[in-house]
Amino acid sequence: MKAICVTATRDLEVRDVTAPTEAAAGHVVIQMAASAINHGDKTFLKRPASVGAALPPVQHDVWGASGAGTVIAIGDGVPARYLGRQVAVYRSLGRSTQSIGLWSEQAQMPYTNCLILPDHVAALDYSGSLVNVMTAYAFIEEIVAAGHRGIIVTAGHSATGNAMAALARQRNLPVIFLVRTDAARDALHAAGVEHVIVTHEGYTTTLAERAAQLGTTAVFDGVGGRLLSEVATALPVNSTIWCYGFLDAASPMAFPTALVMGKNLVIRRFSNFDSATVRDRSKLEAALEALEKVIDDPLFRTRVGATFAYEQIEAAMAYEGAGGVKAVLTA
Repeated sequence: MKAICVTATRDLEVRDVTAPTEAAAGHVVIQMAASAINHGDKTFLKRPASVGAALPPVQHDVWGASGAGTVIAIGDGVPARYLGRQVAVYRSLGRSTQSIGLWSEQAQMPYTNCLILPDHVAALDYSGSLVNVMTAYAFIEEIVAAGHRGIIVTAGHSATGNAMAALARQRNLPVIFLVRTDAARDALHAAGVEHVIVTHEGYTTTLAERAAQLGTTAVFDGVGGRLLSEVATALPVNSTIWCYGFLDAASPMAFPTALVMGKNLVIRRFSNFDSATVRDRSKLEAALEALEKVIDDPLFRTRVGATFAYEQIEAAMAYEGAGGVKAVLTA
């Protein structure tokens, strides 16, 4: 079968590799339909230290963390309901040296890396979704357990921001979404999202007022840099900032220590890999079952910008679409 594999120099090349003949215990074999290229695929490929031990070696060095397809075989211990179903897949939910990465015609994954999709949706529309959906779910679980009752999302119109909007709405959690453009604000409003602030000049005054009113003391930050420096000045007392991304890696975060002391701010790292939801198998299975019931919410869909064949991997990796759309590999 064809697969996109990592070379010794951390480049990508299309190879012919051996397809799985049967599913390993606890695993499923998936006939892949589509695999989205997420930001993390590029980051981890060229900066392996940034992921540490979270992504262990896989068979044939096949790359790919996100995708969707149909389960064609199940191993011992896998619930029968997975067989023949469409699934969205996120490789990093479970570690296994028996895994075959998702940028291949047939992938093999632990079944707890898969979310069963409704029959009426298209696999293409969920080829990059599960990473964002699980990130939002795990974050909400963590901040609620810590006593927070409202959220500020700095990358408000990102795929993870959209997932946060859908899940917070179901939990009746107030969320403020920060976006860069009026068009992004209008798109979120059209999707039924209420509290959206465009980061024009003077926005921190509005943010401070809204945050105090709604009690949004948990910050989900995927930007960092100058934006986070500004946001920190507008936070309520006893707020915690969870850093999960660095879209503005070029500029430093800077604010006086008096602000930290006066507001009792806490800054933490957020990682799916280290969250209680993902690390605890029973919680992970419960999360996947809960998400099955709501995954067809339009806010969870992958924004597909362009599709590419495996042989076009260089063009796919170079693709930069507007508005957060993604390149998708189709088998």
